[in-house]
This record gives sequence, C-alpha cells and structure tokens, in this order.
Amino acid sequence: MNFRSVFLVLSFSAVVVTTLRAQEKHVKDPSESQVLNTQTYIELLRSDLNAQKRQIINETMQLDDKQARIFWPIYNDYEANLDKLGDEKLAIVQEYATNFLTMTNEKADELAQRVMALDDQRMALRRKYYDLMKKSLPAILVVRFFQVENQIQLLVDLKIASNLPIIETAEQK
Repeated sequence: MNFRSVFLVLSFSAVVVTTLRAQEKHVKDPSESQVLNTQTYIELLRSDLNAQKRQIINETMQLDDKQARIFWPIYNDYEANLDKLGDEKLAIVQEYATNFLTMTNEKADELAQRVMALDDQRMALRRKYYDLMKKSLPAILVVRFFQVENQIQLLVDLKIASNLPIIETAEQK
C-alpha cells in the first residue's frame, strides 16, 4: 500500500472516529434514543461514505486499465448486494431502538438471531465475490480489496455500535 493509500485510509478512519460520541449506559428518553440511533445509522449509510470508500479502494487497488474494466463492474454488483444487507441492518437497528426500553427476553433473542444471520449473509457475500473476483484477477489484488473492505466495514460497524445504548434489564432502568 503506498503512502497516499495509507493516508486516505487513516483520513477516513479519523473522520469516523472523531464523530464517535460517548455511549450513555442509561437512556433517559426512549424517543430520543430511537431518533438518535436511527439517524446515526441512516447518516452513515446515506452519507458520502460510498464516494470516500470508492476513492480509497481505487487508490489502494492500483489497477491497470484491463484490471479496472474487470474489477469495477464486479465491485458495483457487490456494493449493490451489500447495500441490501445494510437496509436489513437498518431495520434491525430501528426495531431495537423502538423496543429498547420495553425489551423482553424473546425480542432480545429475536434481534440477536437476526443480527447473527445478517453477519452470516455478509460473510457469504464476501466469499461469493472473493471467488468471482479471483477467477478474473490475481489473488493478491482480490485479497488487497477485501483487506481494505474489511477495515472500512469495521470502522462503520464501530460507529454504529458506539451509538447504540447497551441493553439493560428492567431492574437497571
């Protein structure tokens, strides 16, 4: 990875990390919690994240013209599928925010199961596109892409997680 690529990833990281807010253990107003969590996640999904991500990937990949003609259509398809999973995650976050102060064991388990299933789907999507890319591009380039993709996704997941209040039992409220 060249200096410019490292700088872009670090800059992206700084933008995400500097927007992290201290997590409140006890939420006083459930409607405020729901609005905050939903807005934060929507902002992340709908912001210029995709443009920044695309720029970082473009800089890091260092594709020649032939490789770029192969890579970008596959990447665009991958991103479209990843966006669908993002929409599902948004629905889970919204449901969590709605039920946060009235959470039952059953609802908590249901949400946890949905999150784990979504994680499995995301991993299956990565495997599928790893195999697709590997058929047409050198494995080193494909691994490079998924390294950067993983780093970016971890930052996004951290931002989302940092804005979700920790689940509590009725006695803690």
